[in-house]
Amino acid sequence: MEGRDGMRAADADRQQTAERLRVALEEGRIDLYEYDERLQRAYGAKTYGELGQVLADLPGPAPLERSALAPRQPGPADVAAPGPVPPPAAPASGPVPSGARTGWLFEVWMPWLRVAAILTAIWVLSAVGARELVFYWPVWALGPWGALLLMRTAGGLATGEPRHRHDRRERRRARRAGER
Repeated sequence: MEGRDGMRAADADRQQTAERLRVALEEGRIDLYEYDERLQRAYGAKTYGELGQVLADLPGPAPLERSALAPRQPGPADVAAPGPVPPPAAPASGPVPSGARTGWLFEVWMPWLRVAAILTAIWVLSAVGARELVFYWPVWALGPWGALLLMRTAGGLATGEPRHRHDRRERRRARRAGER
């Protein structure tokens, strides 16, 4: 490999590629299976050439023209054009509104809580009917499911899933408001 394609990519370049893949998924350009496959290739890429291959068939800016960490050289496109300056885009990062995090946790755990309430009610009725303390058998269904939900919750909070969910809803609201 020669030139830039053979140069080592930085973590910031891999993250930039992952973000472009996420946008392509939301736009419907790739499906979830292809997103997962490309995301694995992006985080496993060592060079710019490998990252470029992950994005080669997707529209948008040329695949990773420069490292996100490299200083940027001003070019002709940076000269201010006459006319109004567009407002800056809202930042995609920042604190997640507490309602967004709570809503996401509620959405993840609510099915488990409903099933737990139903199974516990059945267990209580069977224990009352038997007139003795009966082993809490719902643990066989609720335990493994709860363990999986704990892992999903930890992973979702670590990857910023409440923020992504909040941002998607805000974009939908803005799109609906623009349609009216």
